[in-house]
Amino acid sequence: MFVAFDDVCKTYDGQVNVVDHLNLEIAEGEFLSLLGPSGSGKTTTLLMLAGFERPTAGHIRLRGQPIDDLPPYRRNFGMVFQNYALFPHMTVAENLAFPLSVRKLARVDIDARVQRALEMVRLPTLAQRLPAQLSGGQQQRVAMARALVFEPQMILMDEPLGALDRQLRDEMQLELRRLHDRLGITTVYVTHDQAEALTMSDRIAVFHQGRIQQIAMPQTLYESPANLFVASFVGENNRFSGELVANDAGQCVASVAGAQIRGRAAAAIGAAAPVTISVRPERISILASPARDGENTFSGRVEEAIFLGDRVRVRMRCAAGDLIANIPARDAANIPQVGAVAVAQWPAASTVVFPLLDQR
Repeated sequence: MFVAFDDVCKTYDGQVNVVDHLNLEIAEGEFLSLLGPSGSGKTTTLLMLAGFERPTAGHIRLRGQPIDDLPPYRRNFGMVFQNYALFPHMTVAENLAFPLSVRKLARVDIDARVQRALEMVRLPTLAQRLPAQLSGGQQQRVAMARALVFEPQMILMDEPLGALDRQLRDEMQLELRRLHDRLGITTVYVTHDQAEALTMSDRIAVFHQGRIQQIAMPQTLYESPANLFVASFVGENNRFSGELVANDAGQCVASVAGAQIRGRAAAAIGAAAPVTISVRPERISILASPARDGENTFSGRVEEAIFLGDRVRVRMRCAAGDLIANIPARDAANIPQVGAVAVAQWPAASTVVFPLLDQR
């Protein structure tokens, strides 16, 4: 394994672990995102990997060798920060040359590497500009080029797109993913934005209270969350309270406000136990009358329908509570009018059942 965290803990006050018994393996060449809310431990994990923080307990290994005592400059990792940390008085070329000059490379080698790095990020003509003369997206690319210019064995990124507007962030997400695919450098990316993580990652580690709640490929994480925290933090979902009626090898039936709801259990659940039902808004159809192939059905009244360009967001009031459905814009004509009685239907395969005690 390329990188391994072995039972790593980090505390700043000697009482609370900011990172709590972390075991994590990172494969060479993968794009791994550390996703979680503020204070969940993801940035501290990155800083320990970079060498700016030291584990309180446990070890971090690189290719099987402990690196806890290895200073940052000897780890050969590139780092990209949210504020880019470009030197304002240096040109783009000088910013890129700086880490090479510190390593005492020959001038001819420095010039060649700087030009090659600028071509990687598609900025070959901006070498003589100052950072203040660049757009936010261009500055982000320069920061990425500076992290790549000395040919590191891994790139660490701490919310590098946080300062960009939404459209530019979306563009840069795809740009970073293409760059990773082209270069194949192991990348660890910290973010609190689930859309970023889903767009770019090979795997995502979801952090909460210093622990990894689940680590998986994006689709697995989204479709099969391990607990309620992951289901709530990664994507939007409807949650309803009910009681388990039957459970056959993980395929279960729950009673929710008088309706029989079929789904798959996220954990072992006993009969008659209180449960929480989770279903994604985009899996739900809102119809005037039930369809024959509908597995799960709630009846109610359409309270709101908001056009959002690519979809219509429908809020329906039913016995179990308010339900949100995201209907593709192409199907907008089939949505019952606001105030009309309607049915919400969705497949059992899109329904996840959690024990009520799972409040993480």
